[in-house]
Amino acid sequence: MSHPLFAPGFKTSPYWWEAAEPPKRDATLPDHAPAVVVGGGYAGLSAALTLRRLGHAVTVLDAERIGWGASSRNGGMVSGGLKVAGAGLEAAFGKEEGRRITMAAAASFPFIEETIQREGIDCDYVRCGRFRAAWSPKHYAAMEKDAERLAEISGLPTEMVPKSRQREVLGTDHYHGGMKVAATGSLHPGKYARGLAAAAERAGARLVDGVRVQGIKEEGSGFRIATDRGEIRADAVLVTTNGYSLDKRGTALPWFARRLVPLNSYIIATEELGEAVIDRLFPGRRVVGDTKRVLNYFRPSPDGKRVVWGGRASFRAATAEDTAVALHGYMTACFPELAKTRITHAWTGFVAFTFDYLPHIGVERGIHYAGGCQGSGVAMATWLGHNVALKLAGAANERFALDGLPFPTRPFYSGDPSWVLPFIGGWYRLRDRLDRLAA
Repeated sequence: MSHPLFAPGFKTSPYWWEAAEPPKRDATLPDHAPAVVVGGGYAGLSAALTLRRLGHAVTVLDAERIGWGASSRNGGMVSGGLKVAGAGLEAAFGKEEGRRITMAAAASFPFIEETIQREGIDCDYVRCGRFRAAWSPKHYAAMEKDAERLAEISGLPTEMVPKSRQREVLGTDHYHGGMKVAATGSLHPGKYARGLAAAAERAGARLVDGVRVQGIKEEGSGFRIATDRGEIRADAVLVTTNGYSLDKRGTALPWFARRLVPLNSYIIATEELGEAVIDRLFPGRRVVGDTKRVLNYFRPSPDGKRVVWGGRASFRAATAEDTAVALHGYMTACFPELAKTRITHAWTGFVAFTFDYLPHIGVERGIHYAGGCQGSGVAMATWLGHNVALKLAGAANERFALDGLPFPTRPFYSGDPSWVLPFIGGWYRLRDRLDRLAA
């Protein structure tokens, strides 16, 4: 498929792979491992690193390449757990427990900063801050009520920016002001995935590519893991497959998949624009996300030369090529001067939501699990992996607040939401249009 908006050499692989494509590793499957982690993304790699630091031998299996999934495909926005803070926790869990959950989620942000520094991971990390752009005056008013609470939770300031001052932080009149949030960073997700994998390997973890787990059964005091490359026995198993949990070629833990809602997120990268253009569009070079239900998220590339723009361009099965033009349209509605800017890369990957909008770790039939980051998994997945590893190793000093919470599903739900997503997406788009009309 060609299109006038596609630059020469247009690719349907992540822009991040130009600098850090996940490498191929040994696919030799051992007969036995004391601990097996299924899923080689941020959560699985972080768990493996922690287990090795605690002295436990660990093997990480991935159906593709280590870091091939959302960990090298996301937007590279490091927003911590502030999305969890707005989930009506006090009403659901009571004031004290709700606050414990909130603070446990917020701790993901300092943890990833510490991890990057401690392990010397070169991933273009910057604590740049975030601008949350209000889709309507009503959305702005709701954020204004919450600004002080978010600052208290994160320990870093927030600031409301009215529409009259919006161009101080974002080079557009498309939104109705918004909130500056200091507790946010940006990184190169491909480099971070590669660096976290390298840290786990240096610590002694074994990382194995191209092994698709098809089932896990208890056997004696351990587990027998069936894969497309044969069987492996393990004393302990952790599943961190997140948005890639359900697969017709093999599902490691169907119970886990039934509690996750995988959604495609689509992203494009523009051709090089020059730093002067980027500084005009992104004063301060913050990352940006809007308040639409069918949200957009966007940022300057780490080198300050391109725009990287993502969003829910489709709720049906669609290729990155199919959705690239729609994303370009969303981008130029915000930045009209980019109307003739061409696209060099378009790609997609799965994020995972939960029915209660909370991340979870826990144990089911002796199998540990971690996942459900609601599309904000760079810091949260790293943090969940660390905490579930502490739990698996019996090294946690206290109960992690996201551990063992009720983990809901829905009757007859298998883990595949594709039949209902177009209806939900259409309803969300309608509500976004109504919000805008009301403005």
